[in-house]
Amino acid sequence: MKIALIRQKFNAAGGAERFVSRAIEALSLHGAKITLLTRKWREDGRFVPIVLTPFYLGSTWRDWSFARAVQRTLRNETFDLVQSHERIPGVMVYRAGDGVHREWLKQRSRVSHPLRRFMTWLSPYHRYVCRAERQMFLHPNLQAVICISEMVKSELKHYFGLPDELLPVIYLGVDVSYFHPDGRAQWRYALRQQHGVGESERILLFVGSGFERKGLATVIQAMVSLPQHHLWIVGRDKHQARLASLARRLGVEGRVRFMGTTEDVRPYYAAADFFTMPALYEPFGNVNMEAMACGLPVVTSFKAGAAELVMRHQCGIAIDALDHQALVHWLQRQDSESVAAMGVAARKCAEAYEIHAMANEMTQLYQRLLSVKKP
Repeated sequence: MKIALIRQKFNAAGGAERFVSRAIEALSLHGAKITLLTRKWREDGRFVPIVLTPFYLGSTWRDWSFARAVQRTLRNETFDLVQSHERIPGVMVYRAGDGVHREWLKQRSRVSHPLRRFMTWLSPYHRYVCRAERQMFLHPNLQAVICISEMVKSELKHYFGLPDELLPVIYLGVDVSYFHPDGRAQWRYALRQQHGVGESERILLFVGSGFERKGLATVIQAMVSLPQHHLWIVGRDKHQARLASLARRLGVEGRVRFMGTTEDVRPYYAAADFFTMPALYEPFGNVNMEAMACGLPVVTSFKAGAAELVMRHQCGIAIDALDHQALVHWLQRQDSESVAAMGVAARKCAEAYEIHAMANEMTQLYQRLLSVKKP
């Protein structure tokens, strides 16, 4: 089998890239020859790179020029299967890791002032992305869209009328041996002591960038009514100064800590009591699954794909992304027994979606697509 994978910038630490890596592993087991079409990549002996570096200025031209370069390459090369992680019309398989752009813009408008909404409407980039999505999802070559949640599947049906058979749902896999509740014994006490947090106090943990999209402001607002809680933020974002200012205005800056970035987030999972990400829009989010694997109850939102598993397994809560009072009321009702029970349920949920389960689902999808050739 000759397989082409498309990712404009391949960064091994990224969520989509981790999915690509699992795809490579699954395909390699069946003797596949993997080619990566990319603009920028790190050395990886598992695939042959085709590096495409068309000139560009700005994000719209960047994405458009790369898409054109990929389409030219695919016309001159023969592959049995082409899977893209970029919005490029004409591919066989697309992984909808970013969800649906029109839905993201709809949710973002909830926190945008009128001028910003008007500028978004005028933006060449957003117009390009929406047009590229529509062309790709309605292209006759498309045989499958890998959805990372039922939420994304529902949005694709709503906006583009795609049928169920074109929309397999494959949840993100997690390394349950690397992310594990046993880390609490190793890191919890020392990290809390280092930052002056007692065992009777609770820590809410936020991990990642994209502070606005992932609902950090809602969690900071909730801190006003949660005097026995601390909020630790692991990650960095261009809006950090604005959110730090919000914490100061609300008088909670002493209990809101921006920890910066780290290569190993497991000590923070171990020290925390809850994982919080009430996102405006989040197709799923690797960190939700990592937190569950570490035995943390998860606070998510109705517009996050992780809510499906959190509510199904009763290991946390989903709220409206802007309703900080709902977060306050829920946290105030949780005693140590309920927190422990949700942690056990979270771990059990993560175990059902460990890496090998995801790889098996991907392999089955590839085998089905390769065995049925479209006329």
